[in-house]
Amino acid sequence: MVKTQEEILELEEDTQKGKFLTFSLGKEVYAIEIKFVTEIIGIQPITEVPELPNYVKGIINLRGKIIPVIDIRLRFKKPPADYTDRTCIIVVEMKDVSIGLIVDNVSEVLSIADDDIVPPPEISQGTENRYLKAIGKVEGEVKLILECVKLMNDNEMEAIGQIA
Repeated sequence: MVKTQEEILELEEDTQKGKFLTFSLGKEVYAIEIKFVTEIIGIQPITEVPELPNYVKGIINLRGKIIPVIDIRLRFKKPPADYTDRTCIIVVEMKDVSIGLIVDNVSEVLSIADDDIVPPPEISQGTENRYLKAIGKVEGEVKLILECVKLMNDNEMEAIGQIA
C-alpha cells in the first residue's frame, strides 16, 4: 500500500510525539521537542556578524548552508561560559529557518508521557516565562520544556532569516 506524503508526515509526528532532546545549561536541564531538531554538532568556528543582539553569536557554514547561531545561556540572561569539548550546537528548524542553539551539553532523548507534563508555574502576577512551555517530571527530576518557536520573536526571526 502506497502512502501519501501527508500520511507519512502524520506517522513521523506520531513517532516523535512525547519525545524530547534534553540538554543542560549549568545545573539546569532543559528539553525541546524532538520534532524541531534537525541535527546536533560540536562547537565550531563562528563568524561574528555586526549589529546583532549579544546572544546571537554569529553564523556558521554547515555543509554550504549558512546557519545563524544563538547562545542559549545569553538568551536566558545567564552568565557566559567558556565553550568546551562538551559544548554543542543543536540545529533546529523554526518557522522555515534553521538556527543553531549553543548549549553546555546534550544529554539524551527522553520520552515524557502527557501525564508527566504540567504547565509552568506563574512566577508573579502579570509575569510569564515566555520561553517555558511546560515542565516534565521524569524519575523524580524536573525538565524545563522550552517553547522552541518563542526563543526568537518575529522581528528577530526576520533579521536572522536575512543573514541565513
